[in-house]
Amino acid sequence: MGAGKSTIGRQLAKELGWPFVDSDHEIEARTGASIPLIFDVEGEAGFRLREKKVIDELTQRERLVLATGGGVVLDPENRAHLATRGTVVYLSATADQLFARTAKDRNRPLLQIADPRAKLESLLEIRDPLYREIADLVVDTGKRSVRTAEREILAKMRECGLAD
Repeated sequence: MGAGKSTIGRQLAKELGWPFVDSDHEIEARTGASIPLIFDVEGEAGFRLREKKVIDELTQRERLVLATGGGVVLDPENRAHLATRGTVVYLSATADQLFARTAKDRNRPLLQIADPRAKLESLLEIRDPLYREIADLVVDTGKRSVRTAEREILAKMRECGLAD
């Protein structure tokens, strides 16, 4: 949450000339409900089931930049689909950096608690190793501009023959 997946993903897609899809926005479009409402009505487990279906479908497309929700890596099947069907770019940042970026965002259900910074630390502790396990590229977005991060990703993809 707050690492820059959607913002950097949009820029990268534009540079590559590929479509961009944010899996959370896709879930909202399909359900007609916001992520916070889905969490309220179905709980995190209900949301994760919807997310799993969307990830399975979207990872079967080619030449697509996909921004996923931060918790997508919690599910082993999601990790397998991401790792085997595409190039995974992990945008990393510290808990302090993520907190600074998400502090005022009310559209993040997991952070609507008394101590969101502690929650971010807890989420990072669990998710960071999972992202690193499947990542083809790791890019620190903590102190970089969107443009700088996007250029680094694009350069690395071209070096590896993953982009024209």
